[in-house]
Amino acid sequence: MRLLALPAFEDNYIWALVDDEGDALVIDPGDAAPVLAATGNGLWPAAVLITHHHADHAGGVAALRARWPTLPVFAPADDRIPDATERVGEGDVVRVKHWALSVLAVPGHTRTHIAFHGGGGDGPPHLFCGDTLFSLGCGRLFEGTPSQMLASLDRLSALPGASLVCCGHEYTLANGAFAIAVDPLNPALRQRIEDVRTMRQAGRPSLPVTLASECATNPFLRVDSAEVQAAISHRLGRPPVDRVETFATLRQWKNDFRA
Repeated sequence: MRLLALPAFEDNYIWALVDDEGDALVIDPGDAAPVLAATGNGLWPAAVLITHHHADHAGGVAALRARWPTLPVFAPADDRIPDATERVGEGDVVRVKHWALSVLAVPGHTRTHIAFHGGGGDGPPHLFCGDTLFSLGCGRLFEGTPSQMLASLDRLSALPGASLVCCGHEYTLANGAFAIAVDPLNPALRQRIEDVRTMRQAGRPSLPVTLASECATNPFLRVDSAEVQAAISHRLGRPPVDRVETFATLRQWKNDFRA
């Protein structure tokens, strides 16, 4: 089993989980071209998984279905994803060949956003989380509320720490600049930023990363920590009334942040 991060657009990743026979689960193909190019290297899509309706995650599905008309496409129940063949939601399990991935509802970035957790074989599970969770960050709230997004991040952070976070964008260095402004004394965060800088200078993705690493470094998964609480209290000029206000203030701070 191998995991491929196929670059697309400016900073997207299309994920491909490939078995020993070359069959692959393809996650969030916003552009068909990188997937079609990978077929020349022995990759053959067995199924497509879509986390949400945004074009940079779902826009390549029609072209892939034109190439492989029987290709199954698993997507949330959302009419804005017209090319799905199977609608899935909370509690469902996607089963293709030897793969099994649980579906989690994680609204916030969009109202119907889902994530897929699991895989196949003896390795750690994969978390295909689209634009809900990023390394050292989280997605913008386009359709959901802060309480919804926080609940979604709580759900993801409760998964096994060995899970490999496979998110939709290479945002880690930019997210790290904000995270270190919030939590400047966090040694795990400082090390993560240094490691990512080395990876990117070598032309390698900063992903996947373990969920345990994210729980130790990502301020959006650490809203209950004393360090993040202190940073938000300083920004508000008073203690936050609850953890939802902590998260909402943190997300707005990130929206306004300029490194």
